[in-house]
Amino acid sequence: MLASIKGKDGVEAVISSVKREAGGFVTVKGRVKNGSKQIWAAVGWQGIEQELVNNGASMAGATLVDQQGKKRYLILRDTDGRCLCTKFEGLTPGAEAPFFAQFPAPPQSTTEVDFQIPTMPTATIKISG
Repeated sequence: MLASIKGKDGVEAVISSVKREAGGFVTVKGRVKNGSKQIWAAVGWQGIEQELVNNGASMAGATLVDQQGKKRYLILRDTDGRCLCTKFEGLTPGAEAPFFAQFPAPPQSTTEVDFQIPTMPTATIKISG
């Protein structure tokens, strides 16, 4: 585990890997745990960009911030504007689900970034690979 982000109502995102991939992108992987007493549907996680709002319950609003290089990296999209990230169906109380999110890779000299998901605190994570 690289980081654990605890949000309101018992929702937790646990980041297990942040890896540079061939092709110039970074993949963040982990699990979301619903510790609340109601169904969780990633409300707010899709972000506010008009194109990404249509992704529904997803991680489309997640970003990586390179503090050293002073850049924010938005989630990658396919040619139809869909995020290269997990879409959620809604987690029942106590359930867990894996997630992934892909971003353009920061320069090789950047080894640490801030991972941000709307409605959740920021987590500083190390990039491997």
